[in-house]
Amino acid sequence: MEQRRLGGSGLSVSRLGLGTLTWGRDTDQHDAREQLKAFADVGGTLVDTAAAYGGGESERLIGALLDSAVARENLVIATKAGSPGPAAGRGRADVSRKALLDQLDDSLDRLDLDYVDLWQVSAWSDGTPLEETLGALEHAVTSGRARYAGISNYAGWQTAAAAVHQRAVAGPQAPLVSTQVEYSLLERGVEREALPAATRFGLGVLAWSPLGRGVLTGKYRSGTPADSRAATTHFAPFVDKYLDARSAKIVDAVCTAADGLDALPLEVALTWVRDRPGVTAAIVGARTAGQLRDVLGSDDLSLPEEIRAALDEVSALDLGYPET
Repeated sequence: MEQRRLGGSGLSVSRLGLGTLTWGRDTDQHDAREQLKAFADVGGTLVDTAAAYGGGESERLIGALLDSAVARENLVIATKAGSPGPAAGRGRADVSRKALLDQLDDSLDRLDLDYVDLWQVSAWSDGTPLEETLGALEHAVTSGRARYAGISNYAGWQTAAAAVHQRAVAGPQAPLVSTQVEYSLLERGVEREALPAATRFGLGVLAWSPLGRGVLTGKYRSGTPADSRAATTHFAPFVDKYLDARSAKIVDAVCTAADGLDALPLEVALTWVRDRPGVTAAIVGARTAGQLRDVLGSDDLSLPEEIRAALDEVSALDLGYPET
């Protein structure tokens, strides 16, 4: 699998990342082991998790599999902190220095590691000064608990503000190297400002949910399968956002392209995101090892220009002032 430099850093990661949102809850240790081994066997290196995934169970499961399933030195372990907590208030992210560094220590304990390769703050909060949040990232890097730092789910102006501040204060010791955002044919909002900001400031883009929360696989075209995420109480609201008429039109276009290429719809949708300008890696989560094998099948696919242009057109953003 192709390895790409993450932003302006020297860190290289695989162009597909293994997402572990369901690990420890919908994905058991057996399936997780099979996924990790299959991913590493084709040259995959980037494994993405977060302190909040499964209440920490995702990290704990990764920690149990490191070295026993795949050698730790062959992987780039990325995790995130900043989930809502009691000090922040209901539904608000707690990105204070205390909360972030406490979560990092807990993550390292669950992962059974001395450091993570990439540590990201998962959300912006107006309740904490930006310099405090970024200071926690800098401290994690300079103290050796993280090798690199990044942000996640930041708007364009927030991305620019964070990058400028970190360059001025932390300098080369602990620069921001990445931003992780939702990006797919169904969600192209980051193209307005977040992606241009990342490009301007040399941040690598990690695209989460490149399959439109599973909708771009085509599995929901005729209803909700009983074994799908949308059929579960905890994931249904997450998927429902894209079960609308606009999304259905885009899914139809993806399926038509897949038929013409003798490929799976998920391979077409994933390849589109993976090769977008500025994207370092597309992070894909699979519930089972069988699903992951389908995902990994996309690594050899490239989209003809006419198909890429057709998908661009059917999913195009409505832009106005001041973007245009």
